Amino acid sequence: MTDEEFMAAFERGSLPGASFHHADHVRMAFLYVSRYPAAEALQRFSAALQRLAAANGKPQLYHETITWAYLFLVRERIARAKEERPQSWLEFAAVNPDLLDWKNNVLKKYYRQQTLSCELARRTFLMPDGCLTGE
Repeated sequence: MTDEEFMAAFERGSLPGASFHHADHVRMAFLYVSRYPAAEALQRFSAALQRLAAANGKPQLYHETITWAYLFLVRERIARAKEERPQSWLEFAAVNPDLLDWKNNVLKKYYRQQTLSCELARRTFLMPDGCLTGE
């Protein structure tokens, strides 16, 4: 499936939820922040993800803090890479494996589990908890 087909199916909410895994979310975030200004990417991606979750009968799975945090991380990584040259998705994925690992996800560096588990974080973007790496 091409990037354009992938985005169109995502925006229609026609991707099967069972086959839309974490790495697919990150790829989609990459596509959105590569194509749109930050605010537009955030709005479009969030709305499409909510539609997809609802279309798959699981609207409760949408989590605004996780969604926005990953978009901001992807955007930052793209911006840093563009200092050298633009990247394709495959190049981006190869140099950012930490963004693709859901089990040991990168958000653990920024958020306590209690924060991400709370209902407010699900409904509203919450700022990171701060440095939790012992510094």
